[in-house]
Amino acid sequence: MTLTNTGSGGADLLTQKSLAADMVDIRGLTRGFGEVTAVAGVDLGIRKGEIFGLLGPNGAGKSTLIKLLTTLLPPSSGTATVAGFDIRRDPARVREVIAYVPQLVSADGGLTAEENLRLFARLHGIPRKEIGPRIQEALSFVGLLEAAKRAARTYSGGMVRRLEIAIALIHRPKILFLDEPTVGLDPIARQLVWKQVQRLVRELGATILLTTHFMEEADALCDRIAIMNRGKVSAVGTSAELKAGTGISGATLDDVFAAHSLAEAESSGGLREVAKSRRSIARLG
Repeated sequence: MTLTNTGSGGADLLTQKSLAADMVDIRGLTRGFGEVTAVAGVDLGIRKGEIFGLLGPNGAGKSTLIKLLTTLLPPSSGTATVAGFDIRRDPARVREVIAYVPQLVSADGGLTAEENLRLFARLHGIPRKEIGPRIQEALSFVGLLEAAKRAARTYSGGMVRRLEIAIALIHRPKILFLDEPTVGLDPIARQLVWKQVQRLVRELGATILLTTHFMEEADALCDRIAIMNRGKVSAVGTSAELKAGTGISGATLDDVFAAHSLAEAESSGGLREVAKSRRSIARLG
């Protein structure tokens, strides 16, 4: 038996509309925290089966945008559809077809890998007779079968991240949101996670939205990239397109990142105002 994207109950939850449209369709999405606007009228489309990268400095609004798309926060205005389901009108259906791996550790260190997966399988309402096979499939996919009965607290950082990916796969989601998936990992562990992310798309047909501060990671993984700053998307394209847009010979994604951050700072009151705004956004969400 192999992993397939069929939803927690085995039925395909995608509507006919979503098959013809972007898997994630964002229209004028805004989220404010008092006087601070963390996400400021974002319009964005993410295609089925692509790895989409979201880059930007701390406080740019990346994590807030993911929280909106995963229904953890309600938008102040605008809307979005995820796999054809509206985040405002159908939040429960959205949650059925997505998985979210946050920056902070989400696995329970006191439980074994099998126990973590069993817990999340029950939370997702997976039929009892399917839980065992799904646990084996997920652990096999991320290469943790031999460590399945060890407590997660004994795992290396890379193993913990792979366990969290296995947890995300247990209900066979259509879309995965990965917030800084390799933060704190050594280069070898980071490469292993990259391979797992690529396999998710290649073998399971998943659509992935990830945030990262590693330009090398975005270059290696992402089909397209959006640069986000002060709650807005300032550029979208392939890595090659974004580099060409700088006008710099031999440009890197670091150059792209710097160019858009500087342009935003110069057009919005200078570095002092930018720094003040980012501190507020980081504190509030």
